[in-house]
Amino acid sequence: MEAWDGPALLLFSDGRTVGATLDRNGLRPARYWRTSDDFVYVASEVGVIPMDESKVVMKGRLGPGMMITVDLQTGHVSVLENTEVKKSVASANPYGAWLQERTRSIKPVNFLPSTVMDNETVMRHQQAFGYSSEDVQLVIESMASQGKEPTFCMGDDIPLAVLSQKPHLLYDYFKQRFAQVTNPAIDPLREGLVMSLEVNIGKRGNILEVGPENADQVALSSPVLNEGELETLLKDPKLKPRVLSTYFDIRKGLDGSLDSAIKALCEEADAAVRSGCQLLVLSDRSEAPEPTRPAIPILLAVGAIHQHLIQNGLRMSASIVADTAQCFSTHHFSCLIGYGASAVCPYLALETCRQWRLSNKTVNLMRNGKMPTVTIEQAQRNFIKAVKSGLLKILSKMGISLLSSYCGAQIFEIYGLGQEVVDLAFCGSVSKIGGLTLDELGRETLSFWVKAFSEDTAKRLENFGFIQSRPGGEYHANNPEMSKLLHKAIREKRDNAYTVYQQHLASRPVNVLRDLLELKSDRAPIPIGKVEPATSIVERFCTGGMSLGAISRETHEAIAIAMNRIGGKSNSGEGGEDPIRWNPLTDVVDGYSPTLPHLKGLQNGDTATSAIKQVASGRFGVTPTFLVNAQQIEIKIAQGAKPGEGGQLPGKKVSAYIARLRNSKPGVPLISPPPHHDIYSIEDLAQLIYDLHQINPKAKVSVKLVAEAGIGTVASGVSKGNADIIQISGHDGGTGASPISSIKHAGGPWELGLTETNQTLIQNGLRERVVLRVDGGFRSGQDVLMAAAMGADEYGFGSVAMIATGCVMARICHTNNCPVGVASQREELRARFPGVPGDLVNYFLFVAEEVRAALAQLGYEKLDDIIGRTDLLKPKHVSLVKTQHIDLGYLLSNAGLPEWSSSKIRSQDVHTNGHVLDETILADPEIADAIENEKEVSKTFQIFNVDRAVCGRVAGVIAKKYGDTGFAGQLNITFNGSAGQSFGCFLTPGMKVRLVGEANDYVGKGMAGGELVVVPVDKTGFVPEDATIVGNTCLYGATGGQVFVRGKAGERFAVRNSLGQAVVEGTGDHCCEYMTGGCVVVLGKVGRNVAAGMTGGLAYILDEDDTLVPKVNKEIVKMQRVNAPAGQMQLKGLIEAYVEKTGSEKGATILREWEAYLPLFWQLVPPSEEDSPEACAEFERVLARQATTQLSAK
Repeated sequence: MEAWDGPALLLFSDGRTVGATLDRNGLRPARYWRTSDDFVYVASEVGVIPMDESKVVMKGRLGPGMMITVDLQTGHVSVLENTEVKKSVASANPYGAWLQERTRSIKPVNFLPSTVMDNETVMRHQQAFGYSSEDVQLVIESMASQGKEPTFCMGDDIPLAVLSQKPHLLYDYFKQRFAQVTNPAIDPLREGLVMSLEVNIGKRGNILEVGPENADQVALSSPVLNEGELETLLKDPKLKPRVLSTYFDIRKGLDGSLDSAIKALCEEADAAVRSGCQLLVLSDRSEAPEPTRPAIPILLAVGAIHQHLIQNGLRMSASIVADTAQCFSTHHFSCLIGYGASAVCPYLALETCRQWRLSNKTVNLMRNGKMPTVTIEQAQRNFIKAVKSGLLKILSKMGISLLSSYCGAQIFEIYGLGQEVVDLAFCGSVSKIGGLTLDELGRETLSFWVKAFSEDTAKRLENFGFIQSRPGGEYHANNPEMSKLLHKAIREKRDNAYTVYQQHLASRPVNVLRDLLELKSDRAPIPIGKVEPATSIVERFCTGGMSLGAISRETHEAIAIAMNRIGGKSNSGEGGEDPIRWNPLTDVVDGYSPTLPHLKGLQNGDTATSAIKQVASGRFGVTPTFLVNAQQIEIKIAQGAKPGEGGQLPGKKVSAYIARLRNSKPGVPLISPPPHHDIYSIEDLAQLIYDLHQINPKAKVSVKLVAEAGIGTVASGVSKGNADIIQISGHDGGTGASPISSIKHAGGPWELGLTETNQTLIQNGLRERVVLRVDGGFRSGQDVLMAAAMGADEYGFGSVAMIATGCVMARICHTNNCPVGVASQREELRARFPGVPGDLVNYFLFVAEEVRAALAQLGYEKLDDIIGRTDLLKPKHVSLVKTQHIDLGYLLSNAGLPEWSSSKIRSQDVHTNGHVLDETILADPEIADAIENEKEVSKTFQIFNVDRAVCGRVAGVIAKKYGDTGFAGQLNITFNGSAGQSFGCFLTPGMKVRLVGEANDYVGKGMAGGELVVVPVDKTGFVPEDATIVGNTCLYGATGGQVFVRGKAGERFAVRNSLGQAVVEGTGDHCCEYMTGGCVVVLGKVGRNVAAGMTGGLAYILDEDDTLVPKVNKEIVKMQRVNAPAGQMQLKGLIEAYVEKTGSEKGATILREWEAYLPLFWQLVPPSEEDSPEACAEFERVLARQATTQLSAK
């Protein structure tokens, strides 16, 4: 039985033993207490019941995979991981001996040293199996050269495979599923130690029948095989391997031939397994391919046999391996594995790597230093390395750690295959719109095959233009002609020019699902003068979350100013915002302002602030003042162009200005974690919504999701979590940088996601609670009308807004070389920025007028009147190239209308947190006076675990009045009791908060300053330094301040800490993960994976028992003793402050015996800090040398 992942705290009992265990990644909180009168308590948070602290003899937490049990007969308590509890099970049988004796491992086999096909044969095979020149040059060769997936930008603006006029491989009809909200994605970059691509080959026994024969399998370290490793498997006598050829015969005609061949293949596999075969190798390898025997798409063959063996009770008796030419991208591998293959040998892709390495072009480029030099073996190894990294990323999107859990799990959504195909090979996968029949699929497969055998076979692979727009290639919605027409219309501000732009969009090939629909009316047209004004309609428009960093400050500010002029909303994206933009301009002369000197076309009264401030998983630029200056706050769960992954900003775009806003280091790439580390479940999301409502009770909170099957259920949970707005993004949204496979193969059309969300909310009586916003590929008023009819209240425009401000669709955003400075941080390119806010204003007014004209034609006075009216949609008679079997019934279904109008939903008040402790604090006249007049005051309050995000509202009031650093007063607030989640979140300078008791998760989240101290009560029965008194993910996203904890913390302490300082007496796993600044001191033991992804800041960890070294992730940081005098001063100073604030006996002992303890500390140093005075023992000498060099230069 495969392992499964996800947040879980499981309680169990058999009547004799009662216990609890945590999921192996530690994604749920679990705290326990033991008292002197032999009671043991386990709960998901502290403070659930009143407790006499003097009787508590033990306070702890369950870490990842840990278990606690109580023997009800003896009263014996077992708490330790992998000891008494697990030992009793592990020692029941000699499992280790069985594995050692029975399980075989394949020794690494060298890659082939030369090509096995001539160039013409390689070309013929590539054509037959559907390779394009883009696939070879942009994907395979890039992976072979660099050992990683290629990065691209701008999103997927081509038609779905089923709508395309170009032939597509079967893989292109599948989109990868991804986790959002209900469970977290995994960070494969920084928490890769929990992941594995290991897989076993052979018969699987019954897990309920324990025996040594169950270990009789072949263990693979990876599912990607080279030719030699496949040959080793084929020679294993115990597996009794059988090779099945995957071709179909069309000599008697195409119709029915693919179906017959698949059924025959399944019967052949069935017979082989019944005869004892434990390994089925499906192979399309042939020395002499025949024109009349095309290859069955290998994904179809794997899926069909997988399903056949399941239905006949044989699936556990054999493994499936694909030996195929038709597999070269990470998406292809994931599909094959997801639909049943245990391993894949991509023989043609490996041959393509070899051919590339030996080509004259490559040899010359390497010789001239224009390309990294790799051997032919390294090229193949790099390709497989890239595939394996890509597979880990794809697994991680769903929150799955092990490949064995992904194999056969079918975690995909299908767009464009009919039920006949789904039932045959992909049973159980969601396919809402129908599509190709088997014969139509066979016809598309044959279209590739015939090219390889045509007399006029091209000497070069065809470029289908799926990635880059090109003449004669696939249609791209964002194309040069569209850009030119739009620029002409908005710059000339002429209605007839915009009409030409409209006509261009209307005459395009079918590109998206809404192109298959048109609006109908149930009434007569009305005069346009009766329709609501454009100024009302544009208030529903928003721009996409494009970060300052991904785009230039000129673009970012121009978009914000334009949206503020029309009453719409721009979105900051992740990365923060310059505070200089938060006040209206009053110094504009002739269109220029000294405040924003790089912009033109300005007006007095313009504001460059983004109305929507985004909170993403990296928390870059998120400070209290940033949040309180928002009209709306968006929680980005996922992004349409790369759902399940974090934002990505290449190092060359992290200028000094961008680094300052993000509290990071210039030149260091920034890749946000795939999950929010404070959102591992729907309850956690509700908590973050609560936190944001706490600091800014006037801002509506939106949650950004990406369309996929099941999004309606997720959206219902988001609504119940008190979100004000839900945004549904389509797969065709843009991005500044993303792996190509993510852009092309994840996320779904917003039409389906919006329809499901709207109707599910209506059915659950939740639609009136939330505004529905949608984005992804919006370019015109027609898109707005379609989205409105499907239920959307507001409409997001991303890429087209950039085009309106000057983007020319060069599609090189990720390179920092944008020729017009729209998406570059290079000053000389930014100087070319052509945009003015008025251009974007003109565009949105044109769109609004287009909407008005359509409403008048439909006979409706307000956009309100057509929202949710799917009865106004009807199928458009469109002749598609591939099939006429598209089923649009789902888009036309109707669950009714909400009781409230869209305008009423949009205008309702912000959802509140109800009465909170912070209101009591702020109502205290002395505290109010201290805030107003910057005085010092000291107060004490009782706190309970229902009091969440305490001090967040107070911090918001201070930040709104004084900013992040301007408050000169001091609030000394002491709390007694058990604090709820997010205690001390968003603290600002001047706030000194002390908790006497204990706290739950997210202590100090987002704090920008101040001081936060947590200590146990004076009279306890436990040793504080051995007790857990704060929870998981403390100091997440902190940009300043100090945290002192007398006791231990949970998992992910100081994750994504930017500038905060902390001292704690022990932590769980992943301490200091992805820190970019600040300083953390740990005076006790830590868990695994310390400092993973840590690119800035310093950590000091006491290692009394010499166990730290294997726990540190040394991929980035180096370990050294604290030799620099400045480092010693920093460490001692923090411990002195810590002892003063907490009274820690452990800290006091260290200070008393400083000379003995100092050598026991390790300092963890990332490259960006190596020359800092705290880390460099010879800092003074280095400074002197630099000064001498500078003088010599002068």
